[in-house]
Amino acid sequence: MSRSVSAVAVGAATAAAAVVVRDLTQRRHALLRNFPLVGHARYWLESVGPELRQYIVAANDEERPFTRDQRRWIYASAKKENNYFGFGTDNDLEFTTGYPVIKHRTFSRAVPASTPSAGHDVDLPSAKVIGAARDRRDAFRPASVVNISAMSFGSLSGNAVEALNRGAALADCLHNAGEGGISRYHRHGGELIFQIGTAYFGCRDTQGRFSLPALKEVVGHAPVRALEIKLSQGAKPSLGGLLPAAKVSAEIAAARGVPQGQDCVSPSRHAEFTDTDGLLDWIELLAAETGLPVGIKAAVGDLDFWYELTDLMKTTGRGPDFVTIDGGEGGTGAAPLIFTDTVSLPLLLGFTQVYRIFAERDLHEQVTFIGGGKLGLPDNAVVAFALGCDMINVAREAMLAIGCIQAQKCHTDTCPTGVATQNNWLARGLVPEVKAERAANYIKTLRRDLLKVAQACGVEHPGLISTDSIDILSGRSTATPLHEVYGYTPGMGLPSAADRDEIIRLVSGEPRGGSAPPSRDSTPRR
Repeated sequence: MSRSVSAVAVGAATAAAAVVVRDLTQRRHALLRNFPLVGHARYWLESVGPELRQYIVAANDEERPFTRDQRRWIYASAKKENNYFGFGTDNDLEFTTGYPVIKHRTFSRAVPASTPSAGHDVDLPSAKVIGAARDRRDAFRPASVVNISAMSFGSLSGNAVEALNRGAALADCLHNAGEGGISRYHRHGGELIFQIGTAYFGCRDTQGRFSLPALKEVVGHAPVRALEIKLSQGAKPSLGGLLPAAKVSAEIAAARGVPQGQDCVSPSRHAEFTDTDGLLDWIELLAAETGLPVGIKAAVGDLDFWYELTDLMKTTGRGPDFVTIDGGEGGTGAAPLIFTDTVSLPLLLGFTQVYRIFAERDLHEQVTFIGGGKLGLPDNAVVAFALGCDMINVAREAMLAIGCIQAQKCHTDTCPTGVATQNNWLARGLVPEVKAERAANYIKTLRRDLLKVAQACGVEHPGLISTDSIDILSGRSTATPLHEVYGYTPGMGLPSAADRDEIIRLVSGEPRGGSAPPSRDSTPRR
């Protein structure tokens, strides 16, 4: 026994000595030349720093992009566990500038249900019919105000895409396929938005050009409800993208229509149009040829585009059926730090500037507005609905629901939970059938909470929450109405009167707030 211990000790000492010699003679790292062996601790601590902060150092409400409290709420909702929090808020609302406060009503026509599980399976359709304003052949009312945002097969594993699609079917919501085309993982019951990116993946010819016959072929054989032209996204606005050759498997190549094992490039601009007028022509062509509603997705930077777009819509009658605004906070896509941190406006600021431009031209009621950018949390979503979002898309929150642990390794192909990787061994850990239920549970819980808040504000649907229902705090002594913060006029942010009446009719049911009939003694005396 003592001999084996001695042998281990000698071996360890020899290995340590070898490391010391190597450190002293190498030329790349000054730290290791000056402090051989022990200097490696610095690099190890640096590598595990995110995990240390995430699980040990950071407080419940200070980590980014998602705090521990936010992740806990998503995880518990996805697992149908208790997602309530006790002993009051630990947010510093007295001294946090920009903190939103939702103003409940004492008496109103909408009465919230009183039990925690109430509303979990409630229908919560969009207040607007996508494509109705322009009489698109296949105009439709989305069954859910919460939908799964664009994340391509390639950026996500096949198992993750399948889990999200199955979850979309269970939750009766839409699943945006992302610009990577429609794969077999997208065909598990969830209805799709087909996104058309700059590389025209899934609808291109052998030379990489857009192909209308290919588009009509793919949407004719999949449950596609609408088309979305991606102009830019918050993670990498106006940058384009690259899927490295090592990730371009046979399945990805088939879905995208590209050669296997070669770098797959998304250009920074579209080839089918070069100006706003050409974009509108292309929108009308796609709508006429497919019958589907057609929208655009963009992060917000220069506002000249939006002024020109709405001016042309006003004078020519052409236009998108929906507009998806993505926040500059970034998202599932990997990008240079400068783009993630500083290029394009944050969601609420960008969205409100675009919405005001549409409203000033009396076009806001003709378009369905969709927001994306950390809106998968009830407080953020309520503010977005009040400002004019008709629907919201969830991306990273949906990833968390199916197992993401915010390791922030999406760009390394080493995602430990198999969500954002093409490594087959890592992806096998994610079981689609199991994670699909969690995705659906999360979406249903978010809808339930949105409905509860809407009813607390006195309305029947989150799309009817007005800016009057929210104040923005600036310290402990000042609260500013939401419409003043973003320069809205009274009533701005709501659907048309006809759409409001129709959605109230669709979602209204029996009063759900009371636990018993009123007593005789409570009848008012005359």
